[in-house]
Amino acid sequence: MEQTPQKALQNALSRFEIQFPRHVEDLKRLVRIPSVSFEGFPPEAVRDSALAVAQLLERTGLENVEILTLDGAHPYVYADWLHAPGAPTLLLYAHHDVQPPGRDEFWESAPFDPVEKEGPGGVRLYGRGAADDKAGVLVHVAAIDAWLKSEGKLPVNVRLVIEGEEEIGSTHLARFLKEHRKRLEADVMVLTDTTNFDCGRPALTVALRGLVGVEVEVRSLTKTVHSGMWGGPVPDPAMALAKMLATLTDDQGQLALPKSRAKVRPVDAAEEKRLAAFPWDEKAFREQVGMVKGVEILRQGPNPNAQIWRFPSLTVNAIQASSRAQAGNIINDVAWAKVTIRLVADMDPEETLNELRTHLEKAAPWGVQVTLKTEGANGPWATTPEGPAFQAAFEALKEGYGVEPLYIGCGGSIPFVQPFAEALGGAPALLVGVEDPYTNAHGENESLLLSDFKKACLSQVILFERLARHLG
Repeated sequence: MEQTPQKALQNALSRFEIQFPRHVEDLKRLVRIPSVSFEGFPPEAVRDSALAVAQLLERTGLENVEILTLDGAHPYVYADWLHAPGAPTLLLYAHHDVQPPGRDEFWESAPFDPVEKEGPGGVRLYGRGAADDKAGVLVHVAAIDAWLKSEGKLPVNVRLVIEGEEEIGSTHLARFLKEHRKRLEADVMVLTDTTNFDCGRPALTVALRGLVGVEVEVRSLTKTVHSGMWGGPVPDPAMALAKMLATLTDDQGQLALPKSRAKVRPVDAAEEKRLAAFPWDEKAFREQVGMVKGVEILRQGPNPNAQIWRFPSLTVNAIQASSRAQAGNIINDVAWAKVTIRLVADMDPEETLNELRTHLEKAAPWGVQVTLKTEGANGPWATTPEGPAFQAAFEALKEGYGVEPLYIGCGGSIPFVQPFAEALGGAPALLVGVEDPYTNAHGENESLLLSDFKKACLSQVILFERLARHLG
């Protein structure tokens, strides 16, 4: 006699409980691979990471496991299991590439040597990529393993895509989509690359900001010279760059590009009321971000948490002329910075990028040479959390975490979402994740709260059954 769906789910959950320590060890193995996708880091490490992910998927019982390559791109990993007739097909997404480690002296442990220790919320796993997004890979793996190894089958069909260049803007995504479109047919997308509202409080992300960026180089000399011998008549490129960057925001730190800023949709009365009701605590906010005492919170809109995904922001990600170690009495020959803008609904990425470039060129003083290099242009994304797929996700998160999830926006960008949602004819995109406000993704001491990692995996096991029930 065939088991009831509820009994099958309990068997899958029991299998997961037994296997969870193994999943943590598998995550640690992935974290040890320094799969930084940025230029200047060894591409071999990203290939090693793709191979390790492929081996993990094969061991889990997935089929058609393949490392997919495009000229000039870091490798994707694909796998599927398509033996549930009449059930929905899920496109599961995560990425295996990571950000650069940052400043070694600020890490409390080696960035690619995963360490478990107490931190905010409980025991955390520290290491680059532990949360963003190698844990996302394991959330998918844990759910698939739980069902295949307990029941011998999944309640849904699945296709997995594990990307290798998300952290550098998914620069080859359009070509990947064109070449492999037939492998990606699905009824629902499930992406495990976003954040929860707080430790123990899950969230479904329903809006993402877009991202554009440039590298700007300012030069006034062919060589570095003595500041005493030449200072005065010779323009300082570092000062010129500082003047240029200072024109990009107003006195309140808000974007000062008039055409792009005019595209931002005003907050009407109903939205103002809804955003004002969004949970926010100033003390917790300052603690989570590590804000220095006395520093202002730059406010726009009724709530800083909602502000992060409702309004654009500009950031100078890096700036360089000389260095602390080489800070002699000199006039530098050249100064450089990387500038990015996070976009919100109605802002066009190409228009914003062009305005940024034009603005910097016009703001250059003293005839200095300006060279601009485009970093990328990805648009924002938003969805309305309605329909059976979102109902299934809400139920799964509530059961897995033991509390009701929130619907939130995310200030970050996932370039994969918008083009795939369009390619799949507007298929629902369920964005969940394992990060929290203390994760410090992209910074030093990135960490994963292991208790929430477990709850995220549990929720994914349940999600498969709920999607089969609601969409089957």
